[in-house]
Amino acid sequence: MSSRFFAEEEVMEDYMSALLTEGPSLEVSETQAVEQLLKSIPAPRSEPFEVSTEKSIETEPVVAKVVKPQVEKKIAAVIKPVNELVQVLPTENFQVLIFEVAGMTLAVPLTELGGIHEFESVNQLFGKPAWFEGVMLLRDEKYNVVNTIKWLMPENVVEKVAESTKYQYLIVLGESNWGLSCESVVNNVTLSPDDVKWRNLQGSRPWVSGMIKKKMCALVNVKQLVSMLDQGLSSNDLPDSGRSNLNE
Repeated sequence: MSSRFFAEEEVMEDYMSALLTEGPSLEVSETQAVEQLLKSIPAPRSEPFEVSTEKSIETEPVVAKVVKPQVEKKIAAVIKPVNELVQVLPTENFQVLIFEVAGMTLAVPLTELGGIHEFESVNQLFGKPAWFEGVMLLRDEKYNVVNTIKWLMPENVVEKVAESTKYQYLIVLGESNWGLSCESVVNNVTLSPDDVKWRNLQGSRPWVSGMIKKKMCALVNVKQLVSMLDQGLSSNDLPDSGRSNLNE
């Protein structure tokens, strides 16, 4: 492992820890917000209101055009709902391919692996999300290349590791035309169902099938990930992304 991974070790540990644990609460509590609002309310008036004793002057009424006030419409941020596919857990031993990107380890089942290709030049397209690297042409096939770091990680983490990440391979997802960019392919590993801490409830990371216990790496739910990519969603587009428990 290069010295760059050791330099980024603290960043990657923080991200992997976020995959497994609950995140911190909001920095500004609702109580503080209410207290600040109360301070802005003017004090009640103590002296009586003066009543004018001057003789009123009769004037002709002025007819004014009534204009309906323009109410500013606030557009709330809409989070696209994710159609979470039902996961079928294996009952027998199965093999996975383990690969690395920016010091983070991921795994995909071999039955869901569409191929491994060396990373080549990418044709960039305009109007695509930041995580969409471009289109790669391989053997008359076009693959949509996912910048895995930008797809997975929050912006504050991406800034620290994206520039120094050098992609070497493209991991094709199943029979789709989507591929995850990665830096190195580690090896194939045979697992039993008990080797995985399965994610068994709906939550904020439907693209994760579970955590491989001994390897401490996420097992990718390929079908779900492809479904999200087709919708133009990244992991950061999900509600409470980065804060919920992995096994939710």
